[in-house]
Amino acid sequence: MSLSTHITPLVCSCSTSDTFMTASKVKKENHRTALCLEESKERIKKMFNKVELSVSSYDTAWVAMVPSTTNPHAPFFPQCLNWLLDNQLFDGSWGLPNHDPSFMNEALLSTLACVLALKKWGIGEDQINKGLQFINSNIASINDEKQQPPIGFDLIFPSLIEYGQNLGINFSISATNLEAIIHKRDIELSRGNQSNSEGWRAYLAYVSERLQKSQDWEAILKYQRLNGSLFNSPATTAAAFHQLKNTNCLNYLKSVVEKFGNAVPTIYPLDIYARLCMIDNLERLGVSHHFKEEIRSVLDETYRYWQEGVEDIFLDPTTCAMAFRILRLSGYDVSSDPFYQYSEDKFSDSLKGYLKDAGAILELYKASQVIIHPDESILVRQNAWTRHLLKQQSSHYQLYADKLRRFVDREANDVLSFPYYANLERILNLRSMKHYNVEETRILKSSYRSENLANQEFLKLAAEDFNICQSIQKEELKQLTRWVTESKLDKLEFARQKLAYCYFSAAANLFAPELSDARISWAKNGVLTTVVDDFYDVGSTEEEQVNLIQLMEEWDVDIETACCSENVKIIFCSLRSTIKEIGERSVKWQGRNVEGSVIKIWLSLIRSMLTEAKWLKTKTVPTLDEYMQNACVSFALGPIVLPALFLVGPKLSGEAAEVEELHCLFNTMSTCGRLLNDINTFERESAEGKLNALGLRLIHGNGAITIDDATKEMKVIIEDKRRELLRLVLKEKGSTVPRDCKELFWKMIKVLHLFYLKDDGFTSLELHSTVNSVINEPVLSELLRDTNQNPKPIYQSV
Repeated sequence: MSLSTHITPLVCSCSTSDTFMTASKVKKENHRTALCLEESKERIKKMFNKVELSVSSYDTAWVAMVPSTTNPHAPFFPQCLNWLLDNQLFDGSWGLPNHDPSFMNEALLSTLACVLALKKWGIGEDQINKGLQFINSNIASINDEKQQPPIGFDLIFPSLIEYGQNLGINFSISATNLEAIIHKRDIELSRGNQSNSEGWRAYLAYVSERLQKSQDWEAILKYQRLNGSLFNSPATTAAAFHQLKNTNCLNYLKSVVEKFGNAVPTIYPLDIYARLCMIDNLERLGVSHHFKEEIRSVLDETYRYWQEGVEDIFLDPTTCAMAFRILRLSGYDVSSDPFYQYSEDKFSDSLKGYLKDAGAILELYKASQVIIHPDESILVRQNAWTRHLLKQQSSHYQLYADKLRRFVDREANDVLSFPYYANLERILNLRSMKHYNVEETRILKSSYRSENLANQEFLKLAAEDFNICQSIQKEELKQLTRWVTESKLDKLEFARQKLAYCYFSAAANLFAPELSDARISWAKNGVLTTVVDDFYDVGSTEEEQVNLIQLMEEWDVDIETACCSENVKIIFCSLRSTIKEIGERSVKWQGRNVEGSVIKIWLSLIRSMLTEAKWLKTKTVPTLDEYMQNACVSFALGPIVLPALFLVGPKLSGEAAEVEELHCLFNTMSTCGRLLNDINTFERESAEGKLNALGLRLIHGNGAITIDDATKEMKVIIEDKRRELLRLVLKEKGSTVPRDCKELFWKMIKVLHLFYLKDDGFTSLELHSTVNSVINEPVLSELLRDTNQNPKPIYQSV
């Protein structure tokens, strides 16, 4: 589903014709929206308690073909046979209603399997005839390259045609089409047999319904799982039991039929993966904060499964990678060791590796981005080979995808373009809403849907929540704009005016309505650090520079007599009013006034800026260590991030251990940010005669190192510091700083990486449209059209 950004918004802004809406009407509208949000949240909360899967005609047909253990001429599961009789679609096919046109081959395979099941037991002549008519009418789609075929279609379909002929079915398939079917099967068999890999053998086992009497069945049992299934596939397991009479296979089939009633899904169990997907979707859409308790409960359970080595996690690379990523980023202690079984060579020797499954590769790539330990070389290698495969899919080379190709391509492009460490939450939320497919159909050997995997309710809540947050943020930006004017900061000709960018960096990360104080603090201090940076850089005399520090040190001064210039007066007045405001607001959050702490943060900054100004004036060339020690402070992240710590919720004690941990977080963040800045601004700052880490590395290298080598060297340091920061943020044991506070350091790193993704983004206009979309453009009501009018697949709850 695609979102337009030029339609009337659902909530938060008014057209001219609405200007005269009465206050009571506005209040009623807001109340109605709040009620709708609560209703959506309650419906979503219930989804955590159950996993719903659409039933599969294809798999149900195979289960229906299982003969009774006491009477081989009667079905073991007659209820499944009856379901086939009752659930043929109006066009004669079986499968999901209103399937995508590119799933026609899946409809052909499902319909053929259902026809064979009815024919096997000699019932449903009318349904058989209608099914055959559908097959004969649509058989040409097998040659359509735009079709998204089920897994194994080219092997299974011709084998089922032959089985049908043995049952006496007369297919009206032209010789040309029949030859095409056989030719495709021969090509795939030839290609696979040449590779003779374990992945190929796993693939043949997964599609073993194609086999009739064969000596290969016993070998297939090596893929049997503890639950008795083969690949968690009812169809494969039913075919295996029919040939081998394996008790564990039958027990699995009985458990699935008992769980779902008279029809079965194409894969079971899917509980762990489905719930993780649900959490992932809610996080990507920006509404996971509404479900903290439910998510924590699911993750606690998943972590227990991880520790127990449960098959449904570790035998599936997609689930394993998703569980690892979500658990690690949620603070659980999970090792990257399981990925040794999915190294490049071992992955290619698995079923999903043979298929080059895009979903698995995407998840493995995303998991590889959350490296936090220096010895996780397995994740470094994983990042390289999965990125390579994902890049290939944009060329002539295509990966298998269990979703519609256009959605997979978009997701892969997003993941490659925006690494985790440069993905601001609100930008991710917007892209996710834009690309969200509420009617997502996935395909294995049969297509399936799940309310837990894709849901209109998720998108509706996300869009309404986004618009409500944005309406608040619009008002905050108006207030900030007035503040800039009233403070006369716009009169400082030397200073860059970056209010929109400063506020954007806050709103894109701290978007919850209750975080207004933190957003205002972050944005105001961002504006002021820019002004003060330009003041010490190009807009002041030495007297003014020293005067500002003296004013900050003395604090309670007579502004009219203590300021040596109008510029100093404007800056000091703005600083003092902002710091006092933060102090007053901190009482609500911390139970104490933190004004004194914020003054110290600002003093550290302006003293470091004075040091740099003196270096520049005296043409002093410090050592790289001296420069970095000062530059980590002069980079000016302190006044933006540190005061916000007091305004996001948790109380900070100020104890020594906490202070030390915060100092470590700050230094790591600032080192990473400063080097990132210096690499991207090297040419401009060198031309302006300014000090720069990269320039100092070259100077002190005495010609022994090139610009390229020095840049690579610093990029390694940036990467190491970024990973170290993520480890510190995620650390639970031994940490005294609350997670909500530590997150601010990581959020700032994301801002910096986004700004410097291509160049010095803070001084370019490339981010303008992104800033505008987050702050000014509502997500629109057309996205929230009700899809309930369309026929839904039959869901069964797990």
